[in-house]
Amino acid sequence: MGVNLSGLVEPQTAELSELGGKTVAIDAYNTIYQFLSIIRQPDGSPLCDRTGRVTSHLSGILYRTSNLIAQGIEPSFVFDGKPHDLKKATLSERRERRDKAMTEWETAKDEGDLKKAFSKAQQTSRMTPEIRESSKELISYLGLPVINAPSDGEAQAAYMCMKGDVWASASQDFDSILFGTPTLVRNMTITGRRKIPGKDQYKDVETEVIESNEFLDALGVTREQLVDVCIMIGTDFNPGVPGIGPKKGLKLIRDRGDLEHAMSHMNIEIPNYQEIRNIFLGGEYTDGYSTCPAEIDREAVVEMLTGYDFSPERVENTLDKIDASRANLKAKKSQRSLDSWF
Repeated sequence: MGVNLSGLVEPQTAELSELGGKTVAIDAYNTIYQFLSIIRQPDGSPLCDRTGRVTSHLSGILYRTSNLIAQGIEPSFVFDGKPHDLKKATLSERRERRDKAMTEWETAKDEGDLKKAFSKAQQTSRMTPEIRESSKELISYLGLPVINAPSDGEAQAAYMCMKGDVWASASQDFDSILFGTPTLVRNMTITGRRKIPGKDQYKDVETEVIESNEFLDALGVTREQLVDVCIMIGTDFNPGVPGIGPKKGLKLIRDRGDLEHAMSHMNIEIPNYQEIRNIFLGGEYTDGYSTCPAEIDREAVVEMLTGYDFSPERVENTLDKIDASRANLKAKKSQRSLDSWF
């Protein structure tokens, strides 16, 4: 999903502990897909309760979010709204890939090839209405803000960061920079050793912090020019120009200045490019949100998750961890405030 620009600039890595005291707007769909993809059984099957309801996303939300709060990070979760019409082709293509991967997963399981089965299963994740609504329900019970974007969640998270309501937006996708976020955090909820899809290899996944101004300066382009680069590469809203990857697209825009001159130079036309530009540079946002966390509704969390066959003891222990982390952070803030008087 999104435009991959990871090969263009060396990212700055960070420990989660270094982000203590920060607020972040998390691209909820992006993160929940990560949970659905990664949190699986050895044959690739998602975690489920005894009735067959998927629980991988709930496990991720509870335990991974508690780890963030333990580090002093306060998240808000931004959910996608109605997708733009130009995104329909991408969504259709993703459905086709999921369907193909589902068939290959079943075949691999029948053949007893668990490595291949797990790899294919990771590509079958889908956001059902039940997964979306149960995610929102649990996040709300945990006292964490839920923001419903009018359209793209990344655009809304970037807008919140631009306004200064959060320190950063968190997503795997570089699209957040195109949408204008001043600070992007990648790999915030999936750090650790991860298998490379389709390969019998693993890599260490570290949290990355990307300051947009530094990123753009390193590339030698403006945000508007980077949008033009990505339109040539291909975005969620257009397929791009065959044969043009990140490095070639970047060189074309740096040499020619903008997309119009690059298209003229190559004697090509990209349909709807002005509309795609506007999606990134002037998208839909809402100011109807709050980033203030509330108290955990412990009874509701335990009742909900035990209904999905979670261990009540583990849930209670995790909630205790969240409460203790917040109390510790509050005490540190009070001490700093007291120290400032002397």
